[in-house]
Amino acid sequence: MTRIAAVLTFVGVPAGLAITDGNIQTVMTVTLAFWLAVFTLFLRRRPLTVLIVSILSVIAWRTADLIGSGWVWPASAAAAALVLAGRLRTAVIAVGCGLLFGFAWDGYADIHHGGEWALAHVGGETLWMAAVLAAATAYRNTLRWRGEVAHRLAQDEHERELDARRRRAEERVEIARDLHDVVSHTLAVVGVHLNVALDAFDADPAEARESLRLAQEVRGRAMTDLKSLVGVLRDGSVEDLDGLDRLADQVRAAGLHVSLNEFGDRAEVPAPVATAVYRVVQESLTNTVRHAQAHKVAITLRYAPASVVVDVQDDGSSSADVADGHGISGMRERVAALGGALTAGPGKTGFTVRATIPFP
Repeated sequence: MTRIAAVLTFVGVPAGLAITDGNIQTVMTVTLAFWLAVFTLFLRRRPLTVLIVSILSVIAWRTADLIGSGWVWPASAAAAALVLAGRLRTAVIAVGCGLLFGFAWDGYADIHHGGEWALAHVGGETLWMAAVLAAATAYRNTLRWRGEVAHRLAQDEHERELDARRRRAEERVEIARDLHDVVSHTLAVVGVHLNVALDAFDADPAEARESLRLAQEVRGRAMTDLKSLVGVLRDGSVEDLDGLDRLADQVRAAGLHVSLNEFGDRAEVPAPVATAVYRVVQESLTNTVRHAQAHKVAITLRYAPASVVVDVQDDGSSSADVADGHGISGMRERVAALGGALTAGPGKTGFTVRATIPFP
């Protein structure tokens, strides 16, 4: 940029003096143009110093009658550079001082013509410098606007990247919860059947064989659940409320009496809420099988126009510590993510899990 300004100054000063009949001595004109061009090479470091030295040089040449026109305009490049550096007011003051000196000098040097003649001589230069300063200001504002737009775009891109990272983190947590629900439920049911098989292995081989067959069946169903989870990861498919009957059958096969009661219309429940309901019931049944030593469990679902209430109660003897486990916290987080609330803890007759999940 400074090299371009130097070239324009070296070419523009002689051309301007020739157009305005200010070229008295070509050697002096070229000399002034050369030094003004050299000064512009330092504009980036010292724009104000270059402008002041340039104006003083032009004034010295003009008062010595080495050039016949121009008080400030040969220093146009320096004035524009100072504006681009963000110092418009300083540039206006420096240029104004040069123009005032030129007006006073012309008025004093040619008293017979009066102030109007001096004003006419300096007026064209004033208009030129006003145009230069205005153009430099507009260019600077354009650069600032582009920079601000680029900054905002970069900031928006950064925010989008952060949002994407948050979503990926939430998806990983969701996957961890789903894997925990499927695997822990399956292991709990299979563990019950294996314990029965071990206890009955010598006394009742038929019962042991039946328990092993049921464990194998639950294992097969778990593989189906894991395939369904892979389907969720691949195409976004979700568990629906129809799988609740299968969950109840698995727990019944473990020797518990399970009742499933539904009130209202399940068809109006959105898919994310249906998935949450399914996982809450699944984790609650898993805890019942593993910790409660219960004989029966009651599942109650109430569908309202704008919410679902899930209630799972057993008659076991689970302690309050179960409510602080990973499974309970996972359910609570899942329900809270949908704007709902979940409570879990010992009741009068056993352990109770209750969740209320709203939906539009």
